[in-house]
Amino acid sequence: MWNYHNPVAVHAGVGSLARLPGLLAGRRALLLTFPDAAALGLEQAMSALLGTQLAGIENAVLPNPDVAWLEDMYQRLWQQHADVPCIVALGGGSVIDCAKAMLAPTPTGRFAPLLGHLRDGTAFAPEFSRLKSLIALPTTAGTGSEVTPWATIWDTAAGRKYSLHQPWTWPEAAIIDATLMRDLPVAATLASGLDALSHAFESIWNINRNPVSSTLAVAAARRILATLPQLLRAPYDIALREQMALAALQAGLAFSNTRTALAHSLSYDITLQTGLAHGIACSFSLPHVLRLALGRDAGVDALLLQILDATDGEQAAARLTAFLEALGVPTDPAHYGLAGRWEASLQLALQGPRGRNFIAAGVTPH
Repeated sequence: MWNYHNPVAVHAGVGSLARLPGLLAGRRALLLTFPDAAALGLEQAMSALLGTQLAGIENAVLPNPDVAWLEDMYQRLWQQHADVPCIVALGGGSVIDCAKAMLAPTPTGRFAPLLGHLRDGTAFAPEFSRLKSLIALPTTAGTGSEVTPWATIWDTAAGRKYSLHQPWTWPEAAIIDATLMRDLPVAATLASGLDALSHAFESIWNINRNPVSSTLAVAAARRILATLPQLLRAPYDIALREQMALAALQAGLAFSNTRTALAHSLSYDITLQTGLAHGIACSFSLPHVLRLALGRDAGVDALLLQILDATDGEQAAARLTAFLEALGVPTDPAHYGLAGRWEASLQLALQGPRGRNFIAAGVTPH
């Protein structure tokens, strides 16, 4: 038996941003975004679009939301905008994840109770009547956060990564408008695209997969393999941007039901230790994880071969390796400081919460 569930109302296509005022349905909203949004003209565009519905702008979101600065933002937001019922998150995964951490009020109005929940599982019960709703407007094609309930929160000082996941952290709606992604730099386009590719593969070699998630994942992976190299050569091509936006959405909808698996489990420590972009950290290992996945499940094998137009596992791994390295992403673990401890890193990652979703969890890597 299986089920597929995703409550996010998705509005997609070039020009779909114009639907935002209607989705707010008269509600006032706080815009949460990133520091460069003003220079890119995005803040001005949102102000013009929303008019008096825009209650304010919070534009101090940094990459990889960290508890070191989330606390100040949380207190400021709940002091100044407690009566605003909706947050519009305009940005990449970091902005949308940050917004999810802002949705629920704590009894004290401070971040500490939520941080305690993240760190040690302390019970956290907000006032449900004061919860804010979230509308996500991704400016990257990769994160999937706009259609998932998870927010990755970093605690760099403690060397830890947390996953916030509550019933209220599902976005109410997501608007996927490729025009918001047109000015994304090439490096960020690459990292976000490979993050989406990883989401697709991770939801296939996953013990939680189902027929719907697998269908979405295969479509996403094939679209990314065909589109990403072209987009990197022509980053202002809006048709290619729209194809990548669709692929990232499909991948997000897939892993919204499965969670991620081994490649992501491997990535978190690398990002914490080196600051390597998440999309690179979770994708360079894909050929290695693919080899470990092959032979565990005939249905999974068939899907992986289909994605890569391969006749056997070795050809599939070679084609995936060639794809990544042609984009300038080395697949040798030694490049990422893992020389001599790759097998140990794999074993440790298999034991993590995401690693345990992998179909070969519990086996000895080889």
